[in-house]
Amino acid sequence: MSMSFCIKTNNKTILKYIIENFKNSTPKNFYLSKNKFKIYNNVIFHYIGEDITTFYSYISSIIQHVILNFYEEKILYNFINFEYFYFSDYEKKEILNIAKHILEENENLYNTRKNILYHLCYSYVKSNKTMVLDGFVNFRIREYSIILSEIVSDATSEFTIQKEYDEFVELLKTYIDTSSSKSKLVHLIYFNDDSLLLDENKNIISIDKNISTAKYLSDITFSSNDYCLNTLLNLIPKKIIIHLLNTDGNYEFIDTLCAIFGKRVFICLDCNICNLYKTNDSFKSTT
Repeated sequence: MSMSFCIKTNNKTILKYIIENFKNSTPKNFYLSKNKFKIYNNVIFHYIGEDITTFYSYISSIIQHVILNFYEEKILYNFINFEYFYFSDYEKKEILNIAKHILEENENLYNTRKNILYHLCYSYVKSNKTMVLDGFVNFRIREYSIILSEIVSDATSEFTIQKEYDEFVELLKTYIDTSSSKSKLVHLIYFNDDSLLLDENKNIISIDKNISTAKYLSDITFSSNDYCLNTLLNLIPKKIIIHLLNTDGNYEFIDTLCAIFGKRVFICLDCNICNLYKTNDSFKSTT
């Protein structure tokens, strides 16, 4: 049995990759030839074995890895450029980096992309003797492209949220730097997403829940920490000591406070106040 399949491309990097990959691990009963015709460079795989499945599988695997290595990033950026054209070039690159990070960190997603690409390539190779690589990528891998489009959407959402967060932090930092302090010291007792505020005399500070005086309210939920932040923004203390009662908790709120109040924030893990509110029950009974 003798079979051949031709891949057409003028991308020199891809041509080099295919040829070197073949030379480094030449499969049994395969040989390769390369010709330049009128438009394209042609890499032709020849097979003289008896197992037709081996032939289809090898060619499909080659094309699959070429797309993953040389086209995936370009496809991602094309989606970003088309769907989110209103972002700056810098912002588009940031979204691309987030999308690539999502793909790199998700092994299941990587396997899904590989499997979809492999089956698309296998189906094409079984029914054709030649492939214009750019044309195949542009018009024959819709199922794979849908996954990348969804990743771009997720990456854009993540970028937008982070951008809005950064702008929010900068806005409040400016407000703090240009406003007068109404308090010398505030203790913030923090445990499992709950917060309690004490003044310099260790008296409980009432949380300000008056929306009309709020400097910030979440677009998503009016959580206890939203009101706690608003209270601190009204007081603008010269110093904030944060007492962490649980070192395994969620500290996004604490990170936000540190970003906003900067050098005014001090972290405490063990003091008389920490010990007083160390247990969850005693903390909750106070709040």
